[in-house]
Amino acid sequence: MSAPVLDLSLVPPLGEPRPQPVPQVHETTLPNGLRVAVVPRAGVPLVELRLRIPFAATTARAAGTHVARTSVLSGAVLLGTAAHDQVQIAQLLQAEGAELSVSSDPDRLLLGTTMLPAGLPAVLGVLAELLTRATYPEAQVAAERARVVERIGIAKSQPGVVARTALATRRHGVHPYAVQLPDPALVSAVTPAALRKLHRERLLPAGSTLTLVGDVDPASAVEAVAHALGEWTGTAGQTGVPPLTELRVGPLQLVDRPGAVQSNIRLGGPAPGRTDPELPALRLANMVYGGYFSSRLVENIRERRGYTYSPRSSVDHLAAGSSFVVEADVATGVTGPALLETTYELGRIALVPVTEAELEGARRYVLGTMALATATHAGLASTLSALIGAGLPAEWLAEHQAALATVTLEEVAAAARRHMHPAGLTAVVVGDAEQVAEQLRALGPVEVTASAVRPTTTTRATTTESTEPS
Repeated sequence: MSAPVLDLSLVPPLGEPRPQPVPQVHETTLPNGLRVAVVPRAGVPLVELRLRIPFAATTARAAGTHVARTSVLSGAVLLGTAAHDQVQIAQLLQAEGAELSVSSDPDRLLLGTTMLPAGLPAVLGVLAELLTRATYPEAQVAAERARVVERIGIAKSQPGVVARTALATRRHGVHPYAVQLPDPALVSAVTPAALRKLHRERLLPAGSTLTLVGDVDPASAVEAVAHALGEWTGTAGQTGVPPLTELRVGPLQLVDRPGAVQSNIRLGGPAPGRTDPELPALRLANMVYGGYFSSRLVENIRERRGYTYSPRSSVDHLAAGSSFVVEADVATGVTGPALLETTYELGRIALVPVTEAELEGARRYVLGTMALATATHAGLASTLSALIGAGLPAEWLAEHQAALATVTLEEVAAAARRHMHPAGLTAVVVGDAEQVAEQLRALGPVEVTASAVRPTTTTRATTTESTEPS
């Protein structure tokens, strides 16, 4: 007996996207320079806390040492204070249903947790203690150094890390953003004294943002923050990351990884920032190209040809600049054909207009994911923390949604021509040069280099989910 056929005419049409509600954000700046944003949200008896501290390397020369120290500090800051050791700190937090996480990226240090509303004063007290009285004890710092070095070794064995590093170095040269993993030798040289100095100089309230979302009264929450963190003081010096310079696009770089059974294809180039009027159009062009499962890139090299499982493209934002990035991990034997189809789809979207159906599908997906990203306390807290840290108001969410809703086919085509054409993107492939070099040379010049991971950025003590707006 054959299975019943689904009558698609019975499926109701999608409704119109709902307007993005602007959260009611109560903002204030404390005398010590800390910016506090509180969003009352009843219904779920929880509070999300995000403390965002500017933490970028200020010069290319200092980037390696700074990233190495940051990678250790993000774990070591939780190892004890003048009043409590690591276990006692964990117990104080757990008594309020909280577990503090610390993470870093090229721009900032982020401390985050979830707690019961009644526990806010106590958790803020622990946070204040860590910010003002962390001791970085010798034995615990040594153990943290060893853990970071071990994680670096594991990361350097991952071809995706090698590819990300190669692309960043190819695009940005000596800029701090080119550092993608801490140098193990520099990590091993980090001392408790160096961490205390970095803490004094960079863990500062001026320029930092504390975001609270949940079942709280704004006035009481601000009062609790002022009481707990009022003694956290210090004036930030130079903390901004240098302007991002895109190096001239060269030939495709093939990073040799002998014996690799797959190749890692990465392409990247500059993109509009969050305040650029062209960003909504590029976001939609990116979605049509490779930003979600119904995209052209997925349909081509995954569904039709079976070259890869999860190709993707994205528009990513950092303080010094934004990027359009393409990623695909493919079997060694189809490296050349996969790169050909990847660049073909880039050329096609840059030259051939998208259809109305493609645009509407991408638009609905982006608007839907924006709504989902801010539907929870955690998602809204992370989103607002990123926006406020970038100097944007909460109203940006509604304004960006409205801009996405009115983007035209012509604007998408113009954004794709400007930012997504293959000739304007830097290309890197990590794979077995003996097996793939000739394939790639059929498509153009190839520069072969040995596999090497250059030192830098993001490691974290305890993992926390972070929803950053695009």
